[in-house]
Amino acid sequence: MIEITESYIDSLAPNSSAIKNAQGLVKKRSFVRFNRSQDATLLFGECSGSGKSNYQCSADFIHPEKPVLRCSCPSRQLPCKHALGLLYAYAGGAEFLEAEVPEDILSKREKAEKREEQKTKQAAEGIETKPKKVNKSALKKKIQAQLDGLELLEKLALSLIRGGLATIDKKVLKTIDEHVKQMGNYYLTGAQIELRQLSLLLKQASEQDELYTYAMEQLTLIHALVRKGRAHLTAKLADPDLALDHESTIEEWLGHAWQLDQLKACGLMREQVELVQLAYFSYDDQARQELVDLGYWLELSSGDIHRTIQYRPYKALKHMKEEDSYFDAVQVSALYTYPGEMNRRVRWEDMIPRRMELQEIESLSKLGQRSFAEAIKLVKNQLKNPLSDRNPVMLLHVSEVLQNEQGHYAIVDQAGHHLALEDITPTNQGSVELLPYIPAEQLSDATMLVVFEYHMGSGRLVAQPLTIIKGADMIRLLY
Repeated sequence: MIEITESYIDSLAPNSSAIKNAQGLVKKRSFVRFNRSQDATLLFGECSGSGKSNYQCSADFIHPEKPVLRCSCPSRQLPCKHALGLLYAYAGGAEFLEAEVPEDILSKREKAEKREEQKTKQAAEGIETKPKKVNKSALKKKIQAQLDGLELLEKLALSLIRGGLATIDKKVLKTIDEHVKQMGNYYLTGAQIELRQLSLLLKQASEQDELYTYAMEQLTLIHALVRKGRAHLTAKLADPDLALDHESTIEEWLGHAWQLDQLKACGLMREQVELVQLAYFSYDDQARQELVDLGYWLELSSGDIHRTIQYRPYKALKHMKEEDSYFDAVQVSALYTYPGEMNRRVRWEDMIPRRMELQEIESLSKLGQRSFAEAIKLVKNQLKNPLSDRNPVMLLHVSEVLQNEQGHYAIVDQAGHHLALEDITPTNQGSVELLPYIPAEQLSDATMLVVFEYHMGSGRLVAQPLTIIKGADMIRLLY
């Protein structure tokens, strides 16, 4: 039986309403019976509801990394508030009496076990690992369409540069938006997103002149995408059997969605990894037309900082669970890593939570980069590649936090080098404004997780604080 914490239960809930309603059931004492199996792998009970009879709910941990929550209620929400409430009651110290596992649960366990045995048998016989047959004719047509799309995109970009961004009017903006739609027809979803971002910047630039600088940077990115994408697709067109490029991010830029089995085949999967989340926030990406849930996780064995990303399209918001902050360490049986540079994206299918010990949190502070000059050098090296993540994240050791007469903040390293602190665009949340409310002793000789941004107009590199670690305290500034 795993250790069940409120943070872990929150992670199982489909949304915040389910959390609130489940906790409400416990407060109202709606549960009339709590039971557990002798081996503590099953929690089950009864909860009164709007129906004539009580709802039978359970949480099955026979496979701790893949818990199964069940309930007899008619709710379409999985897991429902009754099953979640059962767990909140357990985490809150409610008494669960030992009882025999119900027959229906035993039957469901048996069926699930047979399915797993069948999967294992098929894998052993090579049925699952049999490679899919590629339709080379269809693949070549798709690649040629992508190349045609890149050519169209390049012509548009060059025409915008020749005409000058400041002369762009509504007619030109309409043309850009038409090209945005066309990129989807050419299977270039990455180019579609970046072109839409350019359109958004140009529409706002009429009111904020400094945005023309960012629009020019966006055009530079689009040019790099065209150049590198064309070289990659041309090579693939000549050899349809060419393996996926797992060393750079070009596949994703061209619209490829990596599957876990593909990442594993490329050697981008590691077993038995422990992680702890350092920061989390969600923001609206209008260029993608999606809400983005972004988490930063520290790999305990290596000190590397990874990203988890969930994209929730506007059209599917009601059907997708929003991610949230997570405060326990997680043990991941298989960690899949995407191609990239700093803060590479990771995914996993199952995990087991465990509480962080105080000494573990204290040890995190030792991982902060002590030289801002070295940190900035690493960041700038990444930013030289237009197709790299523009907002890398690092842990920095901070000797002190200073505020000047204008109210601007900066952090200082042990050599006396300063780094300006500012709220940046991607987070869409303010954290610098919270610094006055943090005790001064927490801001000196501390470790700070920061996200960087390069300001094109001023040529300055700034950072926004996300989390502060001092001793056994971890203060998150964004949620």
